[in-house]
Amino acid sequence: MNKNQIRSLVALALLAAGPLFTSAQSQKKNWYNLDLKADSVFGISTEKAYNELLKGKKSTTVIVGILDSGVDGVHEDLKSVMWVNKKEKAGNGKDDDKNGYIDDVNGWSFLGGKDGNVNQETLELTRLIRRDAARFANTTEENVSAKDRPAFEAYLAMKKDFDKGLAEAKTGLQRFETVKNAVESIAKKIGKENPTVEDVKNFEAEGQIENSIKNTLIRALANMDYKTFYDTQIKPGYNHFYDQVNYNYNLTFNPRNIVGDNENNDNERIYGNVDSKGPDPSHGTHVAGIVGADRNNDLGIKGVADNVLLMAVRNVPNGDERDKDVANAIRYAVDNGAKVLNMSFGKAYSWDKKVVDDAVKYAISKDVLLVHAAGNDNKNLDVETNFPTNKYEDGTLADAWLTVGASTPFNDKRLKASFSNYGKTTVDVFAPGFGIYSTYPDQKYQDNNGTSMASPVVAGLAALIRSYYPKLKATQVKEIIMKSVEKADALTDISVTGGVVNAYNALKLAATY
Repeated sequence: MNKNQIRSLVALALLAAGPLFTSAQSQKKNWYNLDLKADSVFGISTEKAYNELLKGKKSTTVIVGILDSGVDGVHEDLKSVMWVNKKEKAGNGKDDDKNGYIDDVNGWSFLGGKDGNVNQETLELTRLIRRDAARFANTTEENVSAKDRPAFEAYLAMKKDFDKGLAEAKTGLQRFETVKNAVESIAKKIGKENPTVEDVKNFEAEGQIENSIKNTLIRALANMDYKTFYDTQIKPGYNHFYDQVNYNYNLTFNPRNIVGDNENNDNERIYGNVDSKGPDPSHGTHVAGIVGADRNNDLGIKGVADNVLLMAVRNVPNGDERDKDVANAIRYAVDNGAKVLNMSFGKAYSWDKKVVDDAVKYAISKDVLLVHAAGNDNKNLDVETNFPTNKYEDGTLADAWLTVGASTPFNDKRLKASFSNYGKTTVDVFAPGFGIYSTYPDQKYQDNNGTSMASPVVAGLAALIRSYYPKLKATQVKEIIMKSVEKADALTDISVTGGVVNAYNALKLAATY
């Protein structure tokens, strides 16, 4: 292994340690709800709003659709705020409310069937390559017809992206496996399942890789124990690349049979199962807590909104969501009373944009506000698309839609989270999405980073506004959120508003409508 490869492995190890070594770790767990002037962190002033503007005021309950991987609805900080379909009787095998979904008491999953649930999935890119590979099996640049040339050229471009992505995933897996093995080897040589920082300091490293990993461990164990470091920093990175190689970019993998639908019929509505928690609800549970974890139970965290019901609708697997599932999740949430939808998911390609567009139009016709995460690729969305999008196929825009980038606690050039997508005309606002502490399955809590965390901050704010000012329309709520941001030089040229959302400013403005 040459020196450049070793440097890459060291960088990977440091990347694995990631946010452990930033000053964000020293911030309060509730920093995203705090105030820039009073608390010296670029939060959204939620607590200030409650203390100064909302005391003694009446509110109405707002239903927020959590369109995600699933939600652990029995979590101590969520169980009191989970939506329940009171029109349905649990477990009787009947569609009591006649909505087409049998026993949907606690929401619905469009990723399951009678025999279980989809967990791992392919990327949309993989599915498109698989579809078009059959169509163009015997086609070349020389024999392609004029009619098929645009589609053929699009296929070749996708194939190039696919090959590049798969190659990078294989390299990442190989490197992360080396890091993982080295970390495990050091613990094994020390002779302890959970070695301390002193154990690691006293360990005699052999070779450059082991010495580099030793130094990384010493830094990591100053903040947490070995087991936590391994479980939260090393194992997830390895699993990410493993899943990419074996599932996301695997052209022969298709788990859809378990759902029992016709995967090629995007207009199909009635399929799925009642398991709105699913096999891996970690992402959705974290998102749900940010929106509306119980603020009055003296446990865990405080969600942004204080009078919400969180509706779990499962449509996001460990891979790319399918457009028909996105469309049906939107329609299900809307038809069951949701007035705000959080959509912390996205992908680079779309199978059937129209079916999603139609669902978005339906939601907006019912006065629903859609909040969407901008994505985590540090890309300019003015140039590259992250689906779903608020731009319809005809070029017009969805008016009750907010696209959200991720910000940090720092009121300087670091304000934009390094991973966050951005766009002067496409990303409406920024919101805290770095070092966000929220609910996690099995009565746990965890810090996560991502625009996936920023989006529910805004969805929670939208629900808060709609709760205390229920006469406002979805478009008015969007307008208020955008007009009331805290401006920041770092965001001026990378978003529509040039600022971070602010609950205090928004509620003051809402009172004038």
